[in-house]
This record gives sequence, C-alpha cells and structure tokens, in this order.
Amino acid sequence: MHTLEQLRSGALEGITRLSLSCGLREFPPEIFTLAETLEILDLSGNELTALPDDLPRLHRLSIVFCSDNPFTELPAVLGRCPSLEMIGFKANRIEHVPAESLPPTLRWLVLTDNRIEQLPSSIGQCPRLQKLMLAGNRLRSLPPELAACRNLELLRLSANALEAFPHWLLTLPRLSWLAMAGNPWCVAVEETADRNAQVAAIDWDDLALGEKLGEGASGVIHAARWTVADRSQPVAVKLFKGAVTSDGLPEREMAACIMAGSHRGLIPVLGRLQGHPQAVQGLVMPLIDPDFKVLAGPPSLQSCTRDVYAQGFTLAWSQVIAIARDIASAAAHLHAQGIVHGDLYGHNILHRDGEALLGDFGAAWFYDAGQPHAWGVQAMEVRAYGCLLEELLAHGQPEDEAGKKQRAALAGVRQACLSADAAARPHFEAIVAMLDNLTAD
Repeated sequence: MHTLEQLRSGALEGITRLSLSCGLREFPPEIFTLAETLEILDLSGNELTALPDDLPRLHRLSIVFCSDNPFTELPAVLGRCPSLEMIGFKANRIEHVPAESLPPTLRWLVLTDNRIEQLPSSIGQCPRLQKLMLAGNRLRSLPPELAACRNLELLRLSANALEAFPHWLLTLPRLSWLAMAGNPWCVAVEETADRNAQVAAIDWDDLALGEKLGEGASGVIHAARWTVADRSQPVAVKLFKGAVTSDGLPEREMAACIMAGSHRGLIPVLGRLQGHPQAVQGLVMPLIDPDFKVLAGPPSLQSCTRDVYAQGFTLAWSQVIAIARDIASAAAHLHAQGIVHGDLYGHNILHRDGEALLGDFGAAWFYDAGQPHAWGVQAMEVRAYGCLLEELLAHGQPEDEAGKKQRAALAGVRQACLSADAAARPHFEAIVAMLDNLTAD
C-alpha cells in the first residue's frame, strides 16, 4: 500500500502498480505523473464516486481496481482506456453500466455485490472477455449479445434475480466454470435439496477451536477438538462469513457440501454447527492429514482463468493417472446428485501420493438432471476437467513405454473434454471408464 505523501513527493516515480486506500473522495491528479509506467491502479477502499474524463492519459493502464467505493455507475471513461484488460468494482452501489464503459480489450470484469439490473448489449463487443463476475446483483436476464463472447470461460451469476436458466450459455465453446445458485429459476430444486440435506447437528459448546488452517472468500477454517461424552476427535470447522462472495451465497455452499454425500474424492461433512454465540453458521468436517497439499495456486492477474503451479512442480506419472481418475469419479458422483461444482480447479484439489480430494463448494449449484439442458450443464463442467487434465499432463512425464502409451491415451481424453462442440464431449462416467480401461491395458 502506498501513501499520498509518497505520490506527491515523487518517491513513486517509475512504478508500475499503485495502491491507495486512504479515504480518497477525489482522484488524485498526481497519479498522472506516472502515466509512462503505470499498469495497475488499485483505488479500492476509498470514498470515490467518479473517475476523471482524462483517465486515458494513463495509456499503459491494463488493470483498474475500485472495489469498496460508493460508485453508483460504472465510469464510462473506462471504455476509452486503450490498454485496459481488467476492471474490478466489487462491493460498490452500482446500478447502471453504460454501454460505453466496456473497452473492447476487456478480458476480466468484476462487478460482484452491486445493484445492477441489466447489462448493456455492448458487452457483446468484448471478444476477448474470459472472466465475468456478477454474483450478488439484481439481474433478471442476460443480454443475448453476450453469446458473441466466444472466449468466455468463467461466469458468476449466483444471487441474482434470473427467472429462467439462460440455456444458450451452454453453447459458448469455452465456458467451463459457471455459478448459478440463489436465482429464482432454481428455487424449487434448491428447496428440495435443502429438505434432503440432513446431517447431524453439532453443538458449539462441544467444540474447542484451535489454530486457523485457512481462509477463503466464504469462511475461515479452524482445527478443533470435538468432544461428546468421553470421546474426543480432531476435526476441522468452517465458520461462514455470511456475506455474498465472488462465487455466491454461503448457505448454498453449505447445502451443496451436505448433499454431495460420501465419496473417496470428497471431504465428508460430519455435521452442521448449532449454538454459536453470534449465530454464525458452520460445518464440521474430518481434519485432513497435513500431508495433503494443494495441487495448484489460483489464477493470477496474468493467467486470468488458469491455475498457477509452483516453479519446478512435477508429479509421478502414477500420480497423474490417480488424480485424474479420483477427480473424474468425484465429479461423476456430484452430477449424479444434480450438483455442479462450478469451480473444478487444481487450486481446489488436495493431493497426497496420488490420492485426491475435491473441495471448496462456494460456486456449487443444483440442477434437475432430468431436464433437457442437463447434459449441456455437465458438458460445461467436463471442459473444466479437460483444463485440469491439460495441466496434469504438463507436470507429469511417464518413464516407460507403457506410461507413454497411457499418456497418449490421456491426451486423447483431454482433447475430447476440450472439444468446442459441447455435444461431442464425454460425460464424467464415460471418462472414469476410459481411465479404468487405460490402467487395465
């Protein structure tokens, strides 16, 4: 984080990224002194309501963050910034998105947690758009022009006011990660899931919280001891924050975790928390062996929709095959329950010696597997799995002839999963069978 004093003194000359969060009510004109180098401008956490009309003077600017400000309209001037690829205005008060506010160079648009009721048709003039995050708005429909965004891969529409499922989304050739929970169109299937999501209630007073193990958008995970009578066991407790996240609503995540049921590739739920003094919602799960490690890091600003792997990271070929099969099997199990994971990524997978666990149901949603669009829903997530296979293949090399034959076969599965024609992609049960045949040969 930088300061106004640093900016005004010239101490920041030549920087490529500027971050100011100091109660700003107006755009500091001194920022223009950085025009020859500035690429990332982060003005989140201020009191801004407008950006200057001459913002395009920052001709190298590729990323603008203005989250947690009181903007009521997405600034139209953004559309005239010649190099702008990413716009982030999460948690503002935006009601209107002007047609001219979206630059044709746009790859990544974050408007989570605002008051937007409609998107402009001009979004169809953003052919490079890959990531569109709109959870927690008031959208009743999507502009049909969005269908022109053929490079769109990740779309977040949870917690909106969509009356009908936009089936045409499933024709987008690269769409892989979709979140749709908490919309009117899916109320019936969600209510059914809620009725069926039965799990034990675990009293807060029976838990002794320990160290924090991790934190995500939807909640914080702690190690804990669960004691009932004379029996005690180590567990993990996820305490939900209760607010809308970039993926959706915490209560929908809880329901999906419970409804997912038992599978070797999933983390089971032991119970739902009750009796928290602040009425915080939570889930209790087994404590995962610390030998399990996260497979990948989340996408970076540069990679946009693809995970980032540690430098030099490699997997034994047997691990590649085992992880691929475990995750395909877990996904098949979820879709059999009418659950879309919505975020099938390496950064949501824990692995240990070839064992793999798929976690983080923050983007999960329910669908009716008997509806006509059901196959397209699964085919969309199969493409996400194809991206994972591509990454696994890039980080594991077989050492013998048998392994090389397996690699060629697995590359064929990857290619089928990534087909631009969703109807040509295999479903998850077929993928599991392919992988079983591959190891049986």
